[in-house]
Amino acid sequence: MIDITLENFQSELIEGSTTTPVLLDIWAEWCGPCKQLGPVLEKLEVEYAGRFTLAKLDADKVPQISQQLSQMFGVRSIPFCVMFKDGQPVDGFVGAIPADEIRTFLDKHVPGAEEAEALEQEASAQEALAEGDTEGALEKLQYAVATDPANDDARFDYVKLLLQQGRIDDAKVAFAPVIAKTTLVRRFDSLQRWMDAIDFGAPAAGAAPALADLDARIAASKRDFDARFDRARLLMGAQRWTDAMDELLEILMRDKSWNEDLARKTYIAILDIIEPPKVKVADGQIPPDDPTVASYRRRLSSVVLS
Repeated sequence: MIDITLENFQSELIEGSTTTPVLLDIWAEWCGPCKQLGPVLEKLEVEYAGRFTLAKLDADKVPQISQQLSQMFGVRSIPFCVMFKDGQPVDGFVGAIPADEIRTFLDKHVPGAEEAEALEQEASAQEALAEGDTEGALEKLQYAVATDPANDDARFDYVKLLLQQGRIDDAKVAFAPVIAKTTLVRRFDSLQRWMDAIDFGAPAAGAAPALADLDARIAASKRDFDARFDRARLLMGAQRWTDAMDELLEILMRDKSWNEDLARKTYIAILDIIEPPKVKVADGQIPPDDPTVASYRRRLSSVVLS
């Protein structure tokens, strides 16, 4: 539990709610219902085991904040509780309502236990990757996906890491539950394009086109876009990302909308795949862009908008 003051309002409430939802309890010493509600909220904070933070604000000691929030929600009495998420007040309730009603309110805004566990494992996986512990990261991401199958970010990272490690069959099994979402989730579409490129380079039957043969076709006709695209797919399957994007740019410079934007969509898929997780920075700062991703984004914009 945190006591909110003018000094820590920004850091504890605004910035704090960007990582964990914060329930702000506005109360006063003279308020009987406030004293009834307070212990109930404290017990619920323990019950929810860190899935939200309880903050308390004395309306008499910090009237500037309490009055502003009361006006925002059209409330004239206390106790008044406001839920903060991502730095913004998003919902609230008035009065010493029963614990079950508070749970219903909390469950609308607070991640479930499984979802919270999955998010924690996903964050731990990124830390493991930063330390070079690939197997540890895979275990944590696998656990995150099993715990919360709806966590698209964890699944993307899990399938991506399996593909990077050459575990193609495992990646396809992990991807299968969300294959129908490729038209809705762009990063899933990007993974599908990568797997298609891998299959193109190592078909179950027959032989894949050889780079030398494709190079010969391109040398004979720079506008042989089919050959250029096949070459880009071979490079993509081999994780030669910048080489693949360079080839796709050669198509886009000559025909921006070739084959229903296939070159552009594949280029964007590669950007999705190679973009690293954003690093955490202080509030108000912008996370630095990966230099390769930023450079190739600019090159795409320059070609498409020219």
